[in-house]
Amino acid sequence: MNLELRNIEKSFGDKKVLTGVSFRAEGGKAFGLLGRNGAGKTTSIRILMDVFPADGGEVLVDGHPIDYGKIGIGYLPEERGLYPKKIIIDQLTYFAQLKGMERRDAVRSIDHWLERLGMTEYRGKRLDTLSKGNQQKIQLITALAHDPDIVILDEPFSGLDPVNAMLLKDVVKEQIGKGKIVLFSSHQMSYIEEFCDSIAILNKGVVALHGDLRDIKRDYPRDRLVVRSLTPDAIRKDFGSSCSESEDGSLMIRLSDPAEKKAVMTRLAENYDIDEVKVFEPSLNDIFVEYAGDAPKEE
Repeated sequence: MNLELRNIEKSFGDKKVLTGVSFRAEGGKAFGLLGRNGAGKTTSIRILMDVFPADGGEVLVDGHPIDYGKIGIGYLPEERGLYPKKIIIDQLTYFAQLKGMERRDAVRSIDHWLERLGMTEYRGKRLDTLSKGNQQKIQLITALAHDPDIVILDEPFSGLDPVNAMLLKDVVKEQIGKGKIVLFSSHQMSYIEEFCDSIAILNKGVVALHGDLRDIKRDYPRDRLVVRSLTPDAIRKDFGSSCSESEDGSLMIRLSDPAEKKAVMTRLAENYDIDEVKVFEPSLNDIFVEYAGDAPKEE
């Protein structure tokens, strides 16, 4: 299954929020929708979920307009939307039934997820008696209990300790393994980089960058080398202004021509005690800072 937003336009009054937004996400893979606050991520997600219509453009599944009666969507919002004073099993069942599940099937699915997430003991408790991280896990169940085709996770790791974050990682990997479309929206680039095959970066309502993350990284000029050595001072002296030290203690050598890569690597290996030398590859954080700045980057 493939999901596509094609040429989405949206304005609120005189304010243009989305301009020709297009991106494509594939089943069995995770997709990262990125951007600074106010870039248009939430509006895009709400249009995808049919919370409100676009002014123009289409939401397509496998090339056809999405049928919300047949395509299930699970949504984990950044801001929790559950009832703090209500019993957990009651409200989880209520939300599952809103998604079209029979009560018996809903309870069975919810009990499965409560056990999966180590939350069975809280089944009959009020939500406000739980910690922030456990409330996040209950919110996650509302997104998954009805076995949706598309899973949208907005800042899913917010408030989770390392143990619960690892549990959520396993759940996300399971959803991807089932062939579902998993869409991440997050400012935590390490998680996006870990899970997502493709990304789209929004900047002021325009898609500034879209594509396979590995291809995006490979398209960057391969004109810098990262070097780790026990003799960094000697290397800096040898390479002069083309060599600088990074915050993590590694050295960065800028090449005048990418074709020099092999020769410089050989020179380093033959003359210095080298622990590691590799071509510099930008992190997703580097890419995000470049494309999510004040002005959209022209293609």
